[in-house]
Amino acid sequence: MLRREFVLLSGSAALALGAGLARTTLVAAATTALQRGADGAQRAARLPFAMLDILPTNDIVVRVAKSEMGQGVLTSLPMLVAEELGVELADVRVELAPGAAAFRDARGGQITGYSSSVSSSFLPLRAMGAAAREMLIIAAAQRLGVVPTALRVRGRTVVDDATGRAVPFADLLEFASMLPIPAAPRLTAPADYRLLGRALPRVDTGNKVDGSAQFGIDVRVPGARVAVLARPPTFGGSYQSFDDAAALAMPGVEKVVPLQSGVAVVARDFWSAKRGRDALAIAWQRGANGDRSSATHAAELDAALSKPGKLARAEGQVPDGQLFAAATTNQASDPVFAEYRLPFLAHAALEPLAATAHVQADRCEVWVGTQSPSRVQQWGAKLTGLSEDRIIVHTHTIGGAFGRRGEWDYYLEAIELSQRLAVPIKLMWTREDDMQHDFYRPANATRLAAGLAADGRIGWFAGRVAAPSINRRRSPAALERGVDQSLVEGLFDHLYSIGNQRIDYHEVELGVPVGYWRSVGHSSNVFVLESFIDELAQRAGVDPLTYRLNMLAGEPRMRGVLEAAAEAANWGRYAGEQRSAGRGQGLACAKSYGTYVAQVVDVAMTAAGLEIERVVCAVDCGQVVNPNIIEQQMHSGIIFGLTAALRGAITIAQGAVAQSNLHDYRLLGIHESPPIEVRIMASRASPGGCGEPSTPVIAPALANAIFAASGRRLRQLPLQPQLGGV
Repeated sequence: MLRREFVLLSGSAALALGAGLARTTLVAAATTALQRGADGAQRAARLPFAMLDILPTNDIVVRVAKSEMGQGVLTSLPMLVAEELGVELADVRVELAPGAAAFRDARGGQITGYSSSVSSSFLPLRAMGAAAREMLIIAAAQRLGVVPTALRVRGRTVVDDATGRAVPFADLLEFASMLPIPAAPRLTAPADYRLLGRALPRVDTGNKVDGSAQFGIDVRVPGARVAVLARPPTFGGSYQSFDDAAALAMPGVEKVVPLQSGVAVVARDFWSAKRGRDALAIAWQRGANGDRSSATHAAELDAALSKPGKLARAEGQVPDGQLFAAATTNQASDPVFAEYRLPFLAHAALEPLAATAHVQADRCEVWVGTQSPSRVQQWGAKLTGLSEDRIIVHTHTIGGAFGRRGEWDYYLEAIELSQRLAVPIKLMWTREDDMQHDFYRPANATRLAAGLAADGRIGWFAGRVAAPSINRRRSPAALERGVDQSLVEGLFDHLYSIGNQRIDYHEVELGVPVGYWRSVGHSSNVFVLESFIDELAQRAGVDPLTYRLNMLAGEPRMRGVLEAAAEAANWGRYAGEQRSAGRGQGLACAKSYGTYVAQVVDVAMTAAGLEIERVVCAVDCGQVVNPNIIEQQMHSGIIFGLTAALRGAITIAQGAVAQSNLHDYRLLGIHESPPIEVRIMASRASPGGCGEPSTPVIAPALANAIFAASGRRLRQLPLQPQLGGV
C-alpha cells in the first residue's frame, strides 16, 4: 500500500472494491447483523463503528477483525483503540470479529498475513478511537453546557474537572450517535502515549491456560456429523473406484460420499469416521506426478539454473558468458561461486485443520479458524450460489497458522458436504492429513557468484533462483505485471550497497502444491544471501560484522540492529580460539515486512554434537505497541526457524510425501531451545511487522556460527543431518 491510513468514512459512505460490490471501510458503520446485542435486544443508539461498541451497561467492546493465531492481536489492536479513546485496556472487552463486509479493509479483504496486522491498523484504529472520543466529548459538552475543551475522558466517563461533573459514555450515546464522524480527529502525540509502548499483559492468556478458548477444532454444533476424507496419496492423483461396505459396517458410520478431493466418511463422531475411513478399500489413480521424487525435483531445478532466467534486478555491469559454470582456483582474484539448496517444508501447526459448516436454503454458516474470513465468504458464495452476505463466518482462535490457514480447501470440503447432505458437517483433518496434503514452502535451488576488488569489497554480484511459484496459483495476475516477489524477496531487494549486480530467476513447476509459509521467500533467500556474504567476508579477510557495516552506510536502521546485536552478544569474544575450542559465533541480518532484524548465534561443537548456546536478536520494528508481544514474536520466529534450519524437510517419493507425523517431522522441543535475548530498538518510524521477520535470519546466523566453530561451510538445509544428527 502507498499509505497506511484508511479513509475514515461514515456509515452511509462506501468504497467500490472488487467485483463491483460496495465495501465499507475498516472503520465504517455497523452491519445489520451487529445491530442487536447478545440478548437480541435492539439498541436505541450506538456509535457508527463496527469495530467499537459502547453498550447501555457502559461496557466497551472492541471487535478485532484480524485473526488471532498466537501473534497477540487481541491485545495489541485494542491497545490502539483504547489509547485514543482515553480508557485503559482493562476497560475494554475484546472479541474476534465475525466475517462481515463491515470488517473488510480499504483493499476489500478481511485478511491476516504479511505481518501486517499492526502496521495496517496503526492509524485506522487510532483514528477510530479518537473519533469516538471526540464525538462523546461533544455530546457531553452539549449535555453539561460547557465547551468541549473543558472536558476530558477519565475511565469510561467524560469529566468536567472544573465542576467535578461526570457523564458515563452510555448516557451520551443517543446524542453522540447522531453526530457526524470527525474527518480528522486529533491523535495523541507519541510523547503523551499512556498505553503504547507499555508491556501490558495479553488479554487472551487466561482462557488459553484454563482451556476455555474455543479453537476451530473445538466447535460443536447441535446435530452436526463429523467427516474425514481419504485423499489421494499422490499429488494430482484421484480415486478410480472404492468399496465402502466395510466402512459402512463400522459402528457410527452413516455415509460414504465421493468428492472431487477424495472420499468422505461421515459419522456421528470423529473416531467412528476415522475407523470408517481406515476400512475403505480405494483404488487410486496415481496421476502425472506419481513417479516423481525429490531426486527428480533436484535435477529439474539444476536444469533451470543452467540458463539465464527472468530478470529481477540489474545494476551496472556483470560479467557475461557461462558465469555460474566458471572454474575457480581459489586464488584471491578468482570469482567466488556457491550453490544452495533448501527443501519443501510443512506448516506443521499444532492445531490440525478443521471446519464446521451448515448450509441451509437461505444461508451458510461456517465455524472456522481462518486467516481470511472474507475469503470464506467469497469461496462459500461461489460454491453455494448464495450471496456473500449470506455466508456467515464465526471466527475462532487459531492454534498456529503460518500461512496454511489462508488456504480454502479445508472449509470448502465442509461446505460441500453440508450442502449435499443437508446437515451440519464438522470436517476434521488428522495430523497425517495435515502433513501429507499441505501447501508447502517451495523447494529452492540458488547459485550465487561475486567478484571481489583488491580491497575485498564486492565488485560485482550475481544470483539465480529456481523454485516453484506460489503466486502462479495465488496471484497469477500479479505475475504478468512484474517480478514474482515470492521467488526472490530477500535476495533481489537486499540493502547492501553493490554497484554491479544481476539477479534473475526461474519458475519451476515440480508438481507439489506450494503456499505461503512464515516469511515466504525471505525464509529461503535470506539464508542464501547471508551465508554467501559471510563467505565473501572470509575470502576478503574481513570480520563479517565489519564487512556488512561497510556496505550499509546508507541504511542506519540496519546498521543499528547489527551493532546492537553484536554488542549484546559480545561479538568476537571467541576470536583466536574458535576452531581449536570448537566454539563460534555467527551473525546475519535482514529487512522484511518493514522490520529490521539482526541475530548473533553462539555454538559449541562437542562430542555429543552441535550445541546452540545462545541467540541474541536485535529488532527495529518502528513504533512499539507492546514490547512483550514483540519479544514473544521474536522468540516464536526464531524457534520456528530453528526447526526448519536444523531438521525441517519434506521429501517426496513416488509422488507422495514421505513424512507423516511429528515423529518424522520433528519440531524443536523446549529442552532443545536455546536461551534467546531480544533487544528492541526505540523508534518513532511507522510500525513494521513482527510475526515473521525473525524467522529468515536464524538459519544463516546458525550456519555461519557452525563455520566459525568448525570450518565447515554448509550450503544446504537442513543442517543437522550434515552434522551427524537427526
